[in-house]
Amino acid sequence: MQGEAAGAQAFANFDTLLAPFIRHENLSYESVKRAIRRFIFNMNIPTRVGFQTPFTNITMDLVVPGNMKDEAVVIAGEIHDSTYGDYQEEMYMINRAFAEVMLEGDAKGRIFTFPIPTYNITSNFDWDNKQLDPVWEMTAKYGIPYFANFVNSDMSPDDARSMCCRLRLDNRELRKRGGGLFGSNPLTGSIGVVTINMPRLGFKNKGNKETYFKELKYLMEVAKDSLEIKRKMLEKLTEQGLYPYSKHYLSGIKERTGKFWTNHFSTIGLIGMNEAALNFMGKDIASPEGQMFAIETLEFMRDVMKEYQETTGNFYNLEATPGEGTSYRLAKIDKEKFPEIKSMGNKEPYYTNSTQLPVFYTKDLFKALSHQDPLQTRYTGGTVFHIFLGERLNSIEATKQLVKKVAENFHMPYYSLTPTFSVCPTHGYLAGEFFNCPKCKEEEQQKIISEISELKELLEQHVK
Repeated sequence: MQGEAAGAQAFANFDTLLAPFIRHENLSYESVKRAIRRFIFNMNIPTRVGFQTPFTNITMDLVVPGNMKDEAVVIAGEIHDSTYGDYQEEMYMINRAFAEVMLEGDAKGRIFTFPIPTYNITSNFDWDNKQLDPVWEMTAKYGIPYFANFVNSDMSPDDARSMCCRLRLDNRELRKRGGGLFGSNPLTGSIGVVTINMPRLGFKNKGNKETYFKELKYLMEVAKDSLEIKRKMLEKLTEQGLYPYSKHYLSGIKERTGKFWTNHFSTIGLIGMNEAALNFMGKDIASPEGQMFAIETLEFMRDVMKEYQETTGNFYNLEATPGEGTSYRLAKIDKEKFPEIKSMGNKEPYYTNSTQLPVFYTKDLFKALSHQDPLQTRYTGGTVFHIFLGERLNSIEATKQLVKKVAENFHMPYYSLTPTFSVCPTHGYLAGEFFNCPKCKEEEQQKIISEISELKELLEQHVK
């Protein structure tokens, strides 16, 4: 599938669906851990186009979802008498094995990049469950997991699908289409993303909201047209067999709706809202005026996309585009065309990601969360807030409490902890930021002291 897609591949209900196989095959914990290790190593082998590692995301339920508890288990195509709700202990085995393998890293102590696990935090989440301690240890050491916040949300875990490091889809939209989600829940995604250059928009329409929103609407029309053309081409090429894997997996949707890509969204994103505010009103997004301007922009874009859904009959959503490359590319182009345009960076210009605060704006985590909360909740197609920590969290309890505090006090839909660590080729994992390994330095010093001592002894013997 990765050979047919530019973005990520996601696997929903990973532990729930695999748990019955453990009992069916009578596997020991060591066998489960070996299988998980094999899976993780395979996920980190460059097998994608361009010799890249497949970008994969898995959703770990931890406990059996309500909509699957009474569902009959299917193994090797056969329906069994048991239900998924009967395999909670096996789910714990999978989660423990996964966390332990990720904690160990590879032979040199380096982190595994994929798959990225998503854990759903609900109001009845069991924070005291000792079975989940390896998950919290993994979070404290590497910050690998992403957390989907359903505590302060009108959605339940059954309503959302985390497709990659950002894209989250609202399954309620799919239910409205009819035909239900049974058997086709994960068969969704995005056919493509078009990112709108907000700083240029702010610069060209300085101080004039009427022309600003008029041009934004025009750019969104261009984005919509390109996505509609792409959708038609995808349908045509899939029908002709040029996407054989997608054609196979989406065949059920084709039978029900007449199209392969009906359940896939068209995504419009934005970049550089901070610089858009700077160019438009002379104030950054951190200011009350800049924040309100960003909220107004997001609300406008959401309303326009609702119109597109009604007129085209296709799903549209608004995403906080990751923009790792777009951030620099668009800023460089704009600086050449409009030398007076404001951007971040001195020698190398760049735009701040989506509606994020400027880099290094504040070290106060809760100040940043309070600012971003009303912005991040307005995205319908996904966003993520990275909680950058200067060091490793030293205890499981501290890790749990931080994740819990964010979930209970903010509406932030999707967030992750990002502790700072370094990897030495010789000594592996090091907590904190190091440009030179302190252990290597100490060993080098000991080696020098040892060599000096040996030289001293030789000189003394020579003198005698």
